[in-house]
Amino acid sequence: MVRVTDMTHGRPIRLILLFSLPLMLGSVFQQLYTIVDTIIIGRGVGMQALASIGAADWINWLVLWGLQGFTQGFAILAAQEFGAGAYDRLRRVLAMIVKLSCWFGIAVTIISLLLVRPLLTLLHTDPAVFGGAQTYLYVQFGGSLIIIAYNMAAAVLRCLGDSRTPLFAIIAASFANIALDLLFVMGFGWGIFGASFATVLAQLIAFLLCLRSLRRLPFVQLTKADWKTDPAILLHLCRLGIPTGLQMSMITLGGMVLQSVLNGFGVVFVAGYTAANKLYGILESASVAFGYAMTAYMGQNRGARNAARIDAGIRAVLVLSAEFTAAIVTAMLVAGKPLLGLFLSTEEAGAADALAVAYQYLMVLMAFLFALFMLQAYRSSLQGLGEMTVPTLSGFAEMLMRMGAALVLPTFILCGRRSMGVCGSAQSGMVLYADWENQAGYAEITKKTARAVFFVYRVVYLFAPNCSAAGYTSS
Repeated sequence: MVRVTDMTHGRPIRLILLFSLPLMLGSVFQQLYTIVDTIIIGRGVGMQALASIGAADWINWLVLWGLQGFTQGFAILAAQEFGAGAYDRLRRVLAMIVKLSCWFGIAVTIISLLLVRPLLTLLHTDPAVFGGAQTYLYVQFGGSLIIIAYNMAAAVLRCLGDSRTPLFAIIAASFANIALDLLFVMGFGWGIFGASFATVLAQLIAFLLCLRSLRRLPFVQLTKADWKTDPAILLHLCRLGIPTGLQMSMITLGGMVLQSVLNGFGVVFVAGYTAANKLYGILESASVAFGYAMTAYMGQNRGARNAARIDAGIRAVLVLSAEFTAAIVTAMLVAGKPLLGLFLSTEEAGAADALAVAYQYLMVLMAFLFALFMLQAYRSSLQGLGEMTVPTLSGFAEMLMRMGAALVLPTFILCGRRSMGVCGSAQSGMVLYADWENQAGYAEITKKTARAVFFVYRVVYLFAPNCSAAGYTSS
């Protein structure tokens, strides 16, 4: 049975936590797509194949995060209409979301496939891994319509207050992905192609499960009249979706500059960096889940014109963020290195050096994890309220800081991506803080809370360059 949640009533901290927990589990299982690919490729094919996937990562994320951003932005309007109880308009909005998603998916498929080779060349991809990276990206981008379809269905369900269905869909898809990985890579010997193809097929399974749940909701049964093109709704959706997609894509552009720098450090460094990123993808799932929860929470309360609940929601998510940060950092201090070791074959030459790179990178990320939680909470809250300008500017600031750090810091230390992520989050946080006091039309944010957040971001910004103490120095 499909379960939607009205987030305009009830204790905010309980609503946000209960809504986020399935999303966290879903994010963990979603990361299993890439985790399983990485482990099977790294141990079953070799470190060079692992480096091939690592070299393709940021280009892949550029498209994937863009698609996620578009669909998440589209779904904000659905959350607002649901919160307002305007079900007739909600059905028209959903029909227009499907149309826009199809149009965007077709355009992204064509453009991304044409840009694979030029982008890999632009990033100075090592010839030893160029072919593998190209194969991986061709398969992923060929399935862009499937990927956007799943993200569209999951985003709509989340904004309607259903975080459980996407969880069940991802769990089923993850197990399917593992079975297909073993079949295609280990059984058929298809290597990188097999791992990438298994991921796309698993996304298809997740989409079909989400679609089945949506079709069971009585208030979203679309009629022929709902499919009539509505220019006003399409324009509104574009105003929400395009800035969100661009904001997420801009962040990855900075990562692509970083990838270009990293590719010059050799296969060992890229392999260590890839292993740490795969693990970090799981660790940051809590912050991503809180972000999705705040988008739904703020969107519904904005639609219901329930401004009094928004301040309480912000304070609740910051408390939850602090608690989860403490737990994650403690776990990584104890078990970080053994977990990273799962991604690297100890029998290969250079594996020990790759593990050292991965662990040092992970520790710097952990030092600034709370900044990431706050950034996700504030950015997603503004987006849920329909404010797109400032989150987009924060993404632009994050991109500039990431690019600057990647291009400048390697001259002194090899922690470009780590420092860049910290600086980018700090600058973005200050941009977001500056906008909160301008949202009085929707909420009166507690000034002590906002000023405390700003102080933390300011400290992070001032001390980010000192991460060289934990940096990796090549011999």
